[in-house]
Amino acid sequence: MDWLIRMNQALDYIELNLAGEIELKEVAQYACCSSYQFQRMFSFITNVSLAEYIRRRRLTLAAIELQNSDMRVVDIAIKYGYESPVSFARAFQLLHGVNPAMAREEGTSLKAYPRISFLISIKGEKAMNYRIETIESFQVFGIEKKFQLKGVDTPAELWKQCHANGEVERLEENAGDIPAFLNQDYHKIHAVCSYKKTDEDSFPYMLSAFKGDSSKTDGYTSITIPANTWAIFSSDPFTWDKFDQTIETLYKRFFSEWLPTAGYEQVHGMEFEITGSKEGLNFVELWFAVKKINEDKLRIDS
Repeated sequence: MDWLIRMNQALDYIELNLAGEIELKEVAQYACCSSYQFQRMFSFITNVSLAEYIRRRRLTLAAIELQNSDMRVVDIAIKYGYESPVSFARAFQLLHGVNPAMAREEGTSLKAYPRISFLISIKGEKAMNYRIETIESFQVFGIEKKFQLKGVDTPAELWKQCHANGEVERLEENAGDIPAFLNQDYHKIHAVCSYKKTDEDSFPYMLSAFKGDSSKTDGYTSITIPANTWAIFSSDPFTWDKFDQTIETLYKRFFSEWLPTAGYEQVHGMEFEITGSKEGLNFVELWFAVKKINEDKLRIDS
C-alpha cells in the first residue's frame, strides 16, 4: 500500500502544478525513485507517457476555462505552459478537434481526460512466476551507453546496431563461463539498466556478460553489481517472434500488479533482462533489485 500512497502523492503534485512548472525531479521524489524510473513505471501502468498525460490534463483544464470564464485565449495558453497562442491552438486542435475559439460556442464537443489515480485492481489474470533471491556481489562487462529520456536513440537501436556489426557475437565469444548462480539454459549475453547514477534526464544501459575467470574484458566497460535482493520474474516459454510482447507483459505486470502490493521497492531502478532457451523454446527473466519498504522513510506521511 505504501507504493500506492507514493505514486498518488506524485500525481497530486502534478495536479497542483498543471498551471505552472512541473519539475520531473520533484515528481520522482514524491514517488521515492528517479525521474527515469517514475516515467517508465507510469507508461507501463497507464499505456501513455507521463508527458502525454500532463499535456492531456492541461488541455482538459484549458477547455473548461474557455467554456466557463472570460479569460483571453493568450492568457489561458500561457497559464498552461504554451509560449504562444499559435502553439496552444495547434495542440488544442490536435486533442479536441476544434480551435480554442470554437470551444466557447455552445454545443461544441470537447474531450476530457480525468485525473489518474492508482488503485489496487483485482483481476482474473493467471499467476505470476517469480522468486526472491539474495545474490552476492558480482561483475559484468560489455558495451555501455547512456540514453536520454527524451532522446530518439533507444536501447533497442543499440541491440540492432551491435547485431549488425557483429559486436553481440564478439561479446558472446569473450564472455567466458556462465556464473554459478545460473545454469546452462541461460544465454551468455544480457542487458543491465540503471546500475549507476547519471543525471536526472538520462539512464545507463549495457549489453553485458557476466565476468568470470575465463572472460576476456579488454576493450569493454566493467562494472561491479553490489550484493542485492532480486525479485526475478520468469516468462512462459515462447518463440522469438513473441519476444517484444512477452517482455512488455512481464514489465507491465511487475509494475501494475506485483510492486503495488508486495511490500518491496526497487533499488535505484536497477534491473537485468536475461534470456535463455530450453527444449526448443525461449524464456526471459526480469531481475529487479529490490528491498523491503521501510515505512519510517516515506518521504511524505499519508
